[in-house]
Amino acid sequence: MDDPAVTDPDPVQMERMARTLEGSGRYRILRPLAPRVLEHYPADDGPQGSGTRLGMFLDLETTGLSAAKDEIIEFGIVPFVYTLEGKILGTLEPFSRLREPSCPIPPQITSLTGITPEMVAGQSVTADEVAQFVAPASLIIAHNASFDRRFAERFSAVFITKPWACSMQDVDWAAEGYEGRKLSYLGMQAGFWFDGHRAADDCQAGIAILDRVLPVSGRPALAALLENARQIRCRIWAENAPYEYKDILRQRGYRWNDGTDGNPRAWSISLVENAVEAELAFLSAEVYGHPVELPVTRITPWDRFSTRC
Repeated sequence: MDDPAVTDPDPVQMERMARTLEGSGRYRILRPLAPRVLEHYPADDGPQGSGTRLGMFLDLETTGLSAAKDEIIEFGIVPFVYTLEGKILGTLEPFSRLREPSCPIPPQITSLTGITPEMVAGQSVTADEVAQFVAPASLIIAHNASFDRRFAERFSAVFITKPWACSMQDVDWAAEGYEGRKLSYLGMQAGFWFDGHRAADDCQAGIAILDRVLPVSGRPALAALLENARQIRCRIWAENAPYEYKDILRQRGYRWNDGTDGNPRAWSISLVENAVEAELAFLSAEVYGHPVELPVTRITPWDRFSTRC
């Protein structure tokens, strides 16, 4: 005879209990992430249709932090269908693959990701496979695009041809009342939990977060991301800025670049195009003490987060 104590709980009853707890105001309930899956792209409006687009959320697991010397050990790419207004209709079949690197996986990477040398042994992914999968995408999103894009472009040139956005940077999570920008923090505040640090799971979590309505602005998170991602930006390079102004520059949002990536060795900041003139006036008056002409790099969505800028 089956023990009633170990029978599967009734999902309807469990959800009713969860809502009762939430309704008391004394509890917050985390539900497991449940992706909204589409069987196919909507037949009435394909990838080239006027109303919807095909986005792809990408996450990579790697042997380290350097795109110049470390390698990808796992690809997670989850396609999703969205409207131009920022509504997510659902996700499609993911590209989820392991890849054996040419060097051993460091123990700390295995500890972080759960990916062992035995799991990747004999596993391979070709640039052509990735390019064929990514080709239909109108947009690539990653939750740390500055990291993922550099690895992705080194692996396949298809990623150079796509506009990119960052779900960590292109939504003002702090202004919307979120306490952190990590996927796990955002997921918890959005009311769900997921198995993190595996590429496809992180992608599904990122899409689910962008599918939420933001609590302060009342907009879909994807709509906020798309608005930011579509803007042209400019990076100002404050070359030869006096050393004593480094703290002021840092507090203003400038970041130091050591020049090893081919860009100027200087403090830099990325701003929307219409803010450049005012920032150059500030630098001339408050940092350099005289009018200066500084390098300014114009950045389109096709170049954002790449080593080219």
